Amino acid sequence: MEDNVFDLNDPERRVPTGIEGFDELCGGGLLRDRTYLISGTSGAGKTILALQFLYNGITKYNENGIFVATEERPEQIRENGLMFGWDFKELEEEGRLAIIDAASTKIGIPSQEKYVDVRPFDMRSMMDQIIMIQEELDAKRAVVDSTTSIGFYLQDPAKIRVELLKLSTTLEILGLTSMMTSEVVDDDHPSRFGVENFVTEGTIAMYYKRMENVRVRSLEVYKMRGSDHSKKIHPYDITSEGIVVHPHEEVYTVF
Repeated sequence: MEDNVFDLNDPERRVPTGIEGFDELCGGGLLRDRTYLISGTSGAGKTILALQFLYNGITKYNENGIFVATEERPEQIRENGLMFGWDFKELEEEGRLAIIDAASTKIGIPSQEKYVDVRPFDMRSMMDQIIMIQEELDAKRAVVDSTTSIGFYLQDPAKIRVELLKLSTTLEILGLTSMMTSEVVDDDHPSRFGVENFVTEGTIAMYYKRMENVRVRSLEVYKMRGSDHSKKIHPYDITSEGIVVHPHEEVYTVF
């Protein structure tokens, strides 16, 4: 069936994130073999959401995963996961998860990781690693955390768009349903460099705004090509077990 006429209700086309309350906002989950941008300011929980997507994929849906860490070292990722009860080290040892260390070489420190991006900011090198690992693990999900450091290195928006499009297209061709995170400084714009949301099939915007004397976290499915989705802004919490979205509540106050 052609992509532009597929049945939106076909469960085979959906990849459930397993994140409580989220899948209800977009017809049961993300569209399979598509790439999504997770944007938000510091503290919004972008990495947590992406890690939860991978962890649930492996443990609930038997879909192995790849995590490309461009800003945090893998040991930090593992420590962060344990805070929510997610034992990524065990999943790596079982051959169900691969973490690519794309941070250590960038800052000039040695890495003892199994998978290391030895040529930082070389998109071809990163894609070659992903291709090799996807075949090795038969992975179905991937996360690139984050695109921001790649953008700062390339600087030119035209180059950023081309390189991220190459990466996004490669992930989709490999049969990976993927998330790319992007840190923004202004909640009114869903991408840091103005191009990231154009090379992905959907954008999930995460907000962490001060309202009176408290900060409130909220989430919006800003864009999702080929699928209906909620057009409202919904609150979410970061709990001891990860992110919980409240699909039947709305944030009404104007930021």
